[in-house]
Amino acid sequence: MSESPLITSLRTAVEAAPDDVPLRLHLAQLLLDAGHGQDAIVHVAAALQREPGNADAQALMGRAVAPPAAPASYDWKLAENELSEVVPPAFVQSEEAAAPPLAHPPLAADGGDSDDGSLWEVETGSIKLADVGGMYEVKERLEAAFLAPMRNPELRKLYGKSLRGGLLMYGPPGCGKTYIARAVAGELGARFMSVSISDVLDMWIGSSERNLRQLFETARRNSPCVLFLDEIDALGARRSQIRHTGMRNTVNQLLTELDGVNGSANEGVFVLAATNHPWDVDTALRRPGRFDRMLLVLPPDQPAREGILHHHLKDRPVAGIDLAKLAKRTDGFSGADLQHLCESAAERALLDSVRTGRARMIEMSDLLGALDHIRPSTGPWFASARNVAQFANEGGAYDELLAYLKRKKML
Repeated sequence: MSESPLITSLRTAVEAAPDDVPLRLHLAQLLLDAGHGQDAIVHVAAALQREPGNADAQALMGRAVAPPAAPASYDWKLAENELSEVVPPAFVQSEEAAAPPLAHPPLAADGGDSDDGSLWEVETGSIKLADVGGMYEVKERLEAAFLAPMRNPELRKLYGKSLRGGLLMYGPPGCGKTYIARAVAGELGARFMSVSISDVLDMWIGSSERNLRQLFETARRNSPCVLFLDEIDALGARRSQIRHTGMRNTVNQLLTELDGVNGSANEGVFVLAATNHPWDVDTALRRPGRFDRMLLVLPPDQPAREGILHHHLKDRPVAGIDLAKLAKRTDGFSGADLQHLCESAAERALLDSVRTGRARMIEMSDLLGALDHIRPSTGPWFASARNVAQFANEGGAYDELLAYLKRKKML
């Protein structure tokens, strides 16, 4: 912004007469009124050096260094009423949108309580794969390799299809592996149990093995039941890399439970597991009859991203949001990244409302502004997985991952 001619003239005059205190204070006054606070302070300080007791200079300095006036107390109730009365179009129909987005449920559902008195939580599955936006390849793989045989016992018997063995899902963090496991339980009309390493491991020798035994017993009592083991790489790590005897015993107990204790089959217990690092899982866990099928769960595709964004924005005061445009610009984002994007946009709108004292809607500009500062969190995972897919793809276990990396030009 150009400087006013008067201020320019006064600067020249002060340079010619640096000891003229009234002239310097007049320049400082004009600079302060024009918003050049730091420049004004320099000239007031020079005046006070020459005349320490000058009352006008002291008053001007106090004004220059004073913090900006705080806005009036923000009326949160009034803002709530204003936003609830205004109902503009929340989402716009983009030309790129082929169909309205699906209402994608959250990636973490609420837990429930077991009805058999055990310490393990047993939930009733109500979410189904149809509730998941996009991810068509994942759904097809689940249907063909896992769900169809379970739904059709007569055909399964005819073809001699065994239900032994579990499914190991792997991929970047935050892409909905836990949610997909819940959807599988809903498809089967089964109960759902989700367990992580912190639920099983115990500092006392023998306690971890007992916890695993009780876990599988609870699943058998609640059959049909989908038992989901999260972070299986921590719970079933390669025994060749384990130095602690207790952890080795825990892995051995897990193998025993997967095979069925005392010869009893885990009839009606469908075991799913998830990991971000399948290459760290003990090879014995991946032999036939255990986790002999692997499913790559990638970052959500464009339809899935639209559904996730819609879910996280639909209950917020939004207006004019182009979901198709956002979904196109967030390629490679995980579900967790998309949730963070919506949270950041809401924070921008909230802070702006408090600063101006007037509530406003979350707009497309808030999401695009937040998007400029957010990068996909999946990058480091793909950097590690690339080396495994290229140089440690034993038996073609990571062919699917390798094909994706080539398709996305990550190799």
